[in-house]
Amino acid sequence: MRLRDDEKAMLAGDQGPAVQKAMDLLVRYGEALDAECLVDTRNVAGTIGATTPFLRQYAEREGGMDAVFSEFNLDSAEVVRIPKVKVFSSHLQQGIDPRHAERQGISQDVVRIYETGQAYSSGLGVQPLNTCTPYQVGNVPVKGEHCAWMESSAVIYINSVLGARTNAEGRESTGAAMLTGKIPYWGLHLDENRRGTHLIQLDIDVSTTADWGLLGYWVGEQVQDCIPVIEGVSHQPNLARLKHFGAAAASSGGVEMYHLVGVTPEARTREQAFGASRPSATLRFGEAERRWAYEQVNVTARDAQVDFVMLGCPHYSLEQIWEVCQLLEGQRLSANTELWIFTAASIKQLADVAGYTHIIEQAGGHVMTDTCSAIGKVLPKGTRVAAVDSAKQAHYLPAIMGIQAWFGTTAECVQAAIDGRWKGVLK
Repeated sequence: MRLRDDEKAMLAGDQGPAVQKAMDLLVRYGEALDAECLVDTRNVAGTIGATTPFLRQYAEREGGMDAVFSEFNLDSAEVVRIPKVKVFSSHLQQGIDPRHAERQGISQDVVRIYETGQAYSSGLGVQPLNTCTPYQVGNVPVKGEHCAWMESSAVIYINSVLGARTNAEGRESTGAAMLTGKIPYWGLHLDENRRGTHLIQLDIDVSTTADWGLLGYWVGEQVQDCIPVIEGVSHQPNLARLKHFGAAAASSGGVEMYHLVGVTPEARTREQAFGASRPSATLRFGEAERRWAYEQVNVTARDAQVDFVMLGCPHYSLEQIWEVCQLLEGQRLSANTELWIFTAASIKQLADVAGYTHIIEQAGGHVMTDTCSAIGKVLPKGTRVAAVDSAKQAHYLPAIMGIQAWFGTTAECVQAAIDGRWKGVLK
């Protein structure tokens, strides 16, 4: 790799051993990818630390949380002192909500470890956003900005909707980027790799959030890790619809970027989306494809009795919480069904002030932060059957937690929480 003078200095250790190890990791990573050089980034979103058993083991070693960062973020068995981060860095979702630890079945020992880790990362200058949707709570990169982000649903959103540039990074590369302000210049950082590969023509209206989730799930299955260009959008999608579309496509496939002709910033026209390339395939999405996607995301669901309704994957926006309140106000949940809504802590603060949290709690539900059921592996005790409005969560939750999951609209999920039974159908 070609290194600039400042990068050579970091690699030589001029800025200390932690920065040296971070640069060494990035150089090895870039060489493995055939990247010709590194690119500057001033926006990193990643995670610090490890799962609880490892976090406990390493945090108790000499060096404490520096030992955790050295091992899990720098791939270094040698413990080095970690300096403050060099660029704006945000922490993604965590494994628990410490304010609802007892309800989530989390011990106070784990809560203490969580609080130690959060204090450590905040002390390094990492913003404690603790969400899979940093773009909803203030970290909003602009078109053309080079970023280093983890989290599949966040990566696809900022690449596609905002026009920022990142590959789907990992804990190690984002940790190293925090200390150096560098990331390998390859993949979706390059113009030529952001062009569309497959043309998807819509034969039906795609309007609701559930519709966009089903379309995303089908698209991901069809194109895998390629870049779809969707043509024929008849209803302008809002943030929630684009968020659920991208999350589903990144889950069923490995999509990191898409184009919606006439909607997303790098696809004013079909020609702009493809550039000099021609589509490798043209696919059509109609009623049969929508039905197939619905059956796939509901493949684990059999029993109509619903124990648990989970909303907020990706984390809910304030508008989505407001929508739930329109459906739930004055109602009461079934005694046999729990409703958990996951969002970012800063959005929950707004929901508290607006009275939305009170409406949900009066009905018997709970607004939680920092995690979700699949990431944190947290469920109400005895859960067998869940209902979700996220195709991503319907894809992961049964595999991770071994339960059944119904997918449907937000209204169908809220009604399931009230009735304790699933009555949703594809309309």
